[in-house]
Amino acid sequence: MGPGVQVETRLAAAIRCGVVSQAKAEGDKTVCHFKDGGKILVSKFLAAHIGPGDEISFPLGTHSAGTEIYIRKDLPPTRSLDVYQAPISYAAQPKSDKREHLYVRATVSQGRLGISTLHFPCEVLRDYFYVANRHLPWEKQKTFYDILRISRSASPAELRLAFKLRELELRAEGAAKAAFSGSERAFNILAHPELRACYEGLLSNPTAPVLFPYGGFGSVITLGERSSDGQMFFVRRIVSFLPDSRERRFRAPLRQFEFYSDRALYRDSRRKLEVLVDQSAMPIVWDQTWNQWKQFLGTKVEIRGTFVEVGKYRRIGGEWHQVKWETALPSRLTVKLPASIADQVETARNTYHRFGQFSEALAGIRERIAREPMERETLRRICWETGIPGDFDIAQITWQPDYDKFFYDQLCRRARRLYLFREEYIFELEAAVVVETPQLGHATYLFLKPRSMEQFLAAYIRTTKEDIRHNRGNVAELLGFLGRVIHGASPRTWLTELKAKVGERVDSVAAAADVSENFGVK
Repeated sequence: MGPGVQVETRLAAAIRCGVVSQAKAEGDKTVCHFKDGGKILVSKFLAAHIGPGDEISFPLGTHSAGTEIYIRKDLPPTRSLDVYQAPISYAAQPKSDKREHLYVRATVSQGRLGISTLHFPCEVLRDYFYVANRHLPWEKQKTFYDILRISRSASPAELRLAFKLRELELRAEGAAKAAFSGSERAFNILAHPELRACYEGLLSNPTAPVLFPYGGFGSVITLGERSSDGQMFFVRRIVSFLPDSRERRFRAPLRQFEFYSDRALYRDSRRKLEVLVDQSAMPIVWDQTWNQWKQFLGTKVEIRGTFVEVGKYRRIGGEWHQVKWETALPSRLTVKLPASIADQVETARNTYHRFGQFSEALAGIRERIAREPMERETLRRICWETGIPGDFDIAQITWQPDYDKFFYDQLCRRARRLYLFREEYIFELEAAVVVETPQLGHATYLFLKPRSMEQFLAAYIRTTKEDIRHNRGNVAELLGFLGRVIHGASPRTWLTELKAKVGERVDSVAAAADVSENFGVK
């Protein structure tokens, strides 16, 4: 027996096939018994499409939600559409086949039944994702705007308000679950700019290209038939789609939002998260000028919501790579603002104004700290002498919008003195020296406490961080380099490691409280 035959035998042994003799309900599941004595437990939703005589195929050892299952219906002449349940990982952009029919293809995630791709005609996607009532044909559908009782020119904030009012009306009417689902679907499509544009195209032309919402990551149950080579499943109807999702709660710095006229976008490249909010979800009045001075906003907002997995292919280094993110569903999103938000916004605006007002003096200060480290109190005195108000925080002249104030606050809390040098902060702690760059992606550098801070600074300004990391000319030994602490995605880890390296007793409860106060991440 050749190696190829051995592989095929092992694969065949890993697949279970059985012909259904009967199906019995057991709690919220259904047990399908096979004629040969075996059985499989499936959801009642899937069981509604299974009958005696159907042949079920599924991989052995997989029993989680979304498990790949193929149901081959009775043989001709009475044979109806087959049923295929599978986890999918990516749905491509719409394309046109040789007959000018539009379709979308989705990749089966780790498929073991031989099917690698699902082929969705665009009208199948349209009639599942872009309608409020899935039991009516497209031409008899109410528009999503009619469902929410709002005009097609509605802003994102007006859409959210209309959705909330519609939910209240449906509760008062004692409406069926399908009505709530249709209303939520309408809002989630219209609240997403790209999906709304797709829907508008369908209203003008029902045969227009259709996007698979959010990229298609999740578990799908479909009706259709298999290709002749068995590698593709041609979908004729979508029975169910359950996106990959999870609940999240965290605090997001306002300075990391990109503000537009009618919405704001938060993106966290470390956690691969994005949140699109309107002025009804985050009830403060902003405009695009906020992007000019947002780096001075120290406040954070609390975000809670259901996040679904999304992804796109991007060309990196000459090759295409799939990049996965998570995005918040508009209908399941809440944003909580701090009570002091108005004061903090006003303070940030004033700081931005002062930077413009005293731009020449600050330019001179930047030139000085580019050449030599200067202690913060010295800089405050220089500011006072040049007419800059005493309450001006000189540390903000090198602050970058993506830097998180948590790290700065923790180091300031422990510092005896703070020096500004180039784009860095140099903190003199009781038992160490810490160098911090106030920008996303930079690590915290730690050094032994020197006998003379002046000698340390004189040596430090003549080297680079790359020299320190590689100990070129023994500079790391000369400076007493202890190592780096990566900011990473976990502030608790950063704080714990920082305390350990500077010889501070690690109190896990206090560290957790510090992190919770600043991040509130779950």
